Amino acid sequence: MNLQSDDFTLFGLPQQFAQDRAAVDARWKALQREIHPDRFAAQGAAAQRVAMQWSVRVNEAYQRLKDPLKRAAYLCELRGAPINAENNTAMPPAFLMQQMAWREALDEARTDMELKTLAHGVKAARHEALARCAMLLDVQGDAAAAAQQVRALMFVERFAREVDDRVDQRGQ
Repeated sequence: MNLQSDDFTLFGLPQQFAQDRAAVDARWKALQREIHPDRFAAQGAAAQRVAMQWSVRVNEAYQRLKDPLKRAAYLCELRGAPINAENNTAMPPAFLMQQMAWREALDEARTDMELKTLAHGVKAARHEALARCAMLLDVQGDAAAAAQQVRALMFVERFAREVDDRVDQRGQ
């Protein structure tokens, strides 16, 4: 293993968006067993420090690989299309209109049913955006378009958290 390897190589997975979550989880557990610092206790402090570096590296890779949004962003970066969300916030007009409609619906939601309906719509949009990321990255090989989709998905996920927070507030 090489600390400089990309996450997919480190985990022995194909460099693609579509991943089997159970396989990612299983590989993470196997790697953790293999490199856990306790396994190197008899070899001294230096070996334990190296094992700790490996453990941190494997955990960082796991966090990216298990999360579809982080995985898509990582793939875009690996393929030369960094997300640059803080500098690139331009979105298609239709997406902006959808965001405005969602915001208005959240502001006007007064019942649990209205919030649940909004949450369901946002969840469906998230699912569709992830499917588009998969198509753009794994089938079309268009990392630049996928990066645009990832930026939109970041907005969707942030809004979904706001809706969930509102649902939680109503439940209290």
